[in-house]
Amino acid sequence: MSREARFNIFVSALTQLRIDEHNRVLTSDSRLLRRIVRDRRYRSFPASDTIARWPSVRRGEERNIFPFQELSDAVFNSTLVYETAVLRPFAWRYLLEVPRQHASRVRAYEMLKFLELFVPVFPDGVPANSVVREFIGGSGFTY
Repeated sequence: MSREARFNIFVSALTQLRIDEHNRVLTSDSRLLRRIVRDRRYRSFPASDTIARWPSVRRGEERNIFPFQELSDAVFNSTLVYETAVLRPFAWRYLLEVPRQHASRVRAYEMLKFLELFVPVFPDGVPANSVVREFIGGSGFTY
């Protein structure tokens, strides 16, 4: 198919939440939370492994994903304003499982402190067609 016949969409989680006038929620932190929850729920990877692997994931994105966003015709932001609050109950449990002596413990602690800023929202009210369902389960879509 020729380039002219395609419409390329770049899908990314671009967080726009601000904690206060001087601090915002980092997109990479939101994405790491998504990955911690997904990896633990669907791949049985502990949060410590996901955190340890994160620098490699980020390097791969810089090399193999982000350069191509400029070639897209449109960008779709998949982040939802309530996402962190919904991920919180899941991520909280998984981050508490990181062993005290593990190299990922410091980052896990930072993520727990970050999550303290959010009131947990339980998944009961999350629509079945929400992107968040891809991480917490209960999606209305069939694959």
